[in-house]
Amino acid sequence: MQPTLRPLPLALAVAISPLAQAADPATVTQLEPIRISASPLALSQQELLSPATVLQGAKLDLRRSATLGELLDGEPGIYSDTFGAGASRPVIRGQTAPRVTVLSDGSQVMDASAISPDHAITVDPWLAERVEVLRGPSALLYGGNAIGGVVNVLDRKIPQAIPENGFEGSVQAQGSTADRGHAAAVELTAGQGNVAVHVEGSSRRGRDYRVPNWTDSRVKDSHARSDNMSVGLSFIGERGYLGAAYSYREDRYGLPGHSHEYEDCHPHGATLHCGGHGHHHGHDHSHGHDHAHEHEHTATAVLRSERIDLRGELRDPLPGFQRARLRAGITDYRHVEKDGDIDGTRFSNRGYDGRLELEHRPLGPFTGVVGLQTALSDFESRGGSENFIPKTRSRSHGLFVLENLHWQDWRFEFGARQEWQSITPDSARLERRTGTANSFSAGAIWDFAPQYSASVSVSRSQRLPNAQELYARGVHFATLSYERGNPNLTRETSQNVDLGLQKHAGDLRFDLRAFYTRSKDYIYGRTLDRHEDFSLIQYSQDDARFWGLEGTVSYPVRRWATLSVFGDIVRGKLLNPSRNLPRMPSARLGVRADMNWQQWSGFVDYTHTFAQSRLADFEQRSPSYGLLGAGLSYQTRMDHTTYTLYLKGNNLLDKLAYNHTSFIARQAPLMGRNIMAGIKVQF
Repeated sequence: MQPTLRPLPLALAVAISPLAQAADPATVTQLEPIRISASPLALSQQELLSPATVLQGAKLDLRRSATLGELLDGEPGIYSDTFGAGASRPVIRGQTAPRVTVLSDGSQVMDASAISPDHAITVDPWLAERVEVLRGPSALLYGGNAIGGVVNVLDRKIPQAIPENGFEGSVQAQGSTADRGHAAAVELTAGQGNVAVHVEGSSRRGRDYRVPNWTDSRVKDSHARSDNMSVGLSFIGERGYLGAAYSYREDRYGLPGHSHEYEDCHPHGATLHCGGHGHHHGHDHSHGHDHAHEHEHTATAVLRSERIDLRGELRDPLPGFQRARLRAGITDYRHVEKDGDIDGTRFSNRGYDGRLELEHRPLGPFTGVVGLQTALSDFESRGGSENFIPKTRSRSHGLFVLENLHWQDWRFEFGARQEWQSITPDSARLERRTGTANSFSAGAIWDFAPQYSASVSVSRSQRLPNAQELYARGVHFATLSYERGNPNLTRETSQNVDLGLQKHAGDLRFDLRAFYTRSKDYIYGRTLDRHEDFSLIQYSQDDARFWGLEGTVSYPVRRWATLSVFGDIVRGKLLNPSRNLPRMPSARLGVRADMNWQQWSGFVDYTHTFAQSRLADFEQRSPSYGLLGAGLSYQTRMDHTTYTLYLKGNNLLDKLAYNHTSFIARQAPLMGRNIMAGIKVQF
């Protein structure tokens, strides 16, 4: 049965009825604009030419999830390529890694999540203070791997100021029903004089999660466990700060759909040979398999990551410059995939990333930033049967500049980045690849009337192929595929246009966006053949185009209640000949009511995800579904301590839902009805 909007009016009425008994005519407070840390000039959301999403405060607390992709999923233009409960990556406007970059307060996260969707992103949503998402041309200053967008996760691990009362911190805990899970986090900052220390930690446990209308009612191997800790030290002066932090993370989570049944599959030209099966002539042999093949073993990933962060800011660092900003990180990442108790393939990534930005003093009407970035990554996979990428050393260096010009009601922005990359494989059979890429962007925002603005931005961006796209050769069980790289790949070039119309004040508010991208030599994994659930993927290049719409409209129907309508759509096609790209997100349309009354706040939302029938070769149609969510929180303050209690629910109608952007959509549907209760104490 198709989901309908019929439950929505009843759910809204039930949720707001306790609040409708009284209305508090409180004075409206004008909030300070949110400054985007990922923007080199720390611009506000209203000043940015391209759309930005920010989660912080109570909104972030109610959205906290096990993975970064799950946390952001549902924001306009943002989706998730879910992989059970242990890993998921953000999908922005139809793009994910390696075209979406994840940052830890401006420094690149050096894990292996770009290699495969079953590798968790090593940032902890439970310890995040704020999450920023930039999409469109504003993200280009972070390089070709940010063509799709940038996700910047800010935390407190390195203090930037001395606590007002000498110390501050928080404790939070949450329980959930669908996975019988629990999570807790604690953080504390103490300081005196010019020195501040910060310690933090989190722990999360979840069993195999429940799915409606599913064999055995739970998704096998969807359990997840994660432990994080960090300690940081800062020296803080009148002109800035300099600090460092050490972080450790350990995860153990199941890999749904992970099967060694196809271990003997290998390609013959453009066809697959699996066991006794012969030439398949490109036909789909899925036979309607919706579930993972039965197997006795438990597939588990064990992840360990150690990281050292260095951060600093200094005012008036050099003549002609008013601010310097430093971000750097050193990472030692290890990932083992276990078949029962037997160790399989071992992945490791050791690397560093450094970024220095210098904001110059105004030069006539111009304000701007110049900077440089450098990164080194030593990636290796060894042992087991999934050793499909050779040991490689990747280096990249970038120079960038961003300039702003204000003129009457207009603001103009110009940006450029030059990038150098080299990839050296540890194999005499494979050639070292070097290349350069450059990106340019220009745009304008016009405040054409009070409370209104319109923006346009254009960009030309380039991306160089990575080691996986160049050199992969072998079975990849996470995506149930045999991957075959292409050493002849060249850089891809994209032409982008982004249009926006905003009303950012008053009762009625809206943010409407449209974008169009034309890519030359777009790099993608082309499915050549399929046997049952297993595919032969060849990295290829073709011209492509993407277009989409995103929008949010809100209006306060009462002083204590605001109603919003939101939606997004993205289309991606390969050209010459015309055909659909794989795993493109489905269109969505939703409605949400937010309520605030005295110390209470709450929300009810309903999102309808449309069926995805625009399919790539060998893809399976994903039916439509509707998700109902709701939340209620109560906050009170005693002395210098704030207490927040909350209750929230996801998928309250308990619908079976397949996420089309996921590699294992049919093996691991979205979680069924899940009720979460939690408490947060801030002091």
